[in-house]
Amino acid sequence: MVSSGGKAFHFDPGALCLELVTTGGPGEFARFEVLHTPADLVTWAGRSRLSDRHELGLELAVTEGELVRARELRDTLFQLAADRAHGRPLQPSHLDTVNAAAAEPPLAPRIVPDGTRGWAPGATGTQLLSTVARDAIDLFTGPYADRVRECGSHNCSLLFVDTSRPGRRRWCAMEHCGNRAKARAFRSRQPAQES
Repeated sequence: MVSSGGKAFHFDPGALCLELVTTGGPGEFARFEVLHTPADLVTWAGRSRLSDRHELGLELAVTEGELVRARELRDTLFQLAADRAHGRPLQPSHLDTVNAAAAEPPLAPRIVPDGTRGWAPGATGTQLLSTVARDAIDLFTGPYADRVRECGSHNCSLLFVDTSRPGRRRWCAMEHCGNRAKARAFRSRQPAQES
């Protein structure tokens, strides 16, 4: 990811469904929108945890309608994750959106000649969204459901799954928000400099 100041940093939200959330969002987060065309969704899929070699993007066909549904699912996942992170009840309409996407056939996995995982040719945007929605269901009903967090920085709203052993992760990325918070805390402990 790239910070508002232009500095690149590594951010792993810990789940496929939360990777989609980083592509924009509802309301004020619409300014971060990166899914403008079907090709943008194909690019995102190729960079996601679905494929570390970007093979999926070469075989994925996405329509304009699927792009619209991707943004709707993304915004819903954003709201569900934020509700989970803050201990709020999950909204039935949000659950309906995720369940409807998950009810479609998912991407079909296959073993490629080098022995790694790939995806069957002819994949569609609908299959991609089903796979993302199923990942969300696994996250929000699984052992890490209570470890969905929002970054602890006062000006960062990135959502992630805390998969650390102690379960005390506070920052989207230590090298980004974590370091800034530590620097602020250090400066606040220093005696005032005399002019």
